[in-house]
Amino acid sequence: MTAPMERIQVLDSIEKDIITCLQSAGQALIELSKEKSSLKQAESQTHQFLKTLGHVESKLTEQINYLTQVSTGQPHEGSGYASQKVLQMAWHRLEHVRSRVNELERIKNKHLQGRALLRPQPQLTQSQQNGTQPVGSATGAGTTG
Repeated sequence: MTAPMERIQVLDSIEKDIITCLQSAGQALIELSKEKSSLKQAESQTHQFLKTLGHVESKLTEQINYLTQVSTGQPHEGSGYASQKVLQMAWHRLEHVRSRVNELERIKNKHLQGRALLRPQPQLTQSQQNGTQPVGSATGAGTTG
């Protein structure tokens, strides 16, 4: 049987106990209102009333505690809160991973740029720095024609 159906059956049982409780109280009052009342009968009905009332109180307390758990968001058998919370936390972890990956990518690029700046540049000769070619270079200056 499913949990919600069990909860409904428990509530139905509590309702029947409340009816029994009211009937016992009513019978005790009827007995006491008689001119020749039976004290033993009235005590029996009062005892039944108190016993049933204690049972109703304990069962209602269980139900109230269950409803308190449900309303505070603690997981229980009929709640979607736990699944929703897991999904929300997964999205949060995903966003955290994305931001961390982006941060690591930024650090990597910064590191690569730093290495490129530190890499030794090929030495330019004085003529290359001035923009002139030495005589006999591969530009055809050494050929005649």
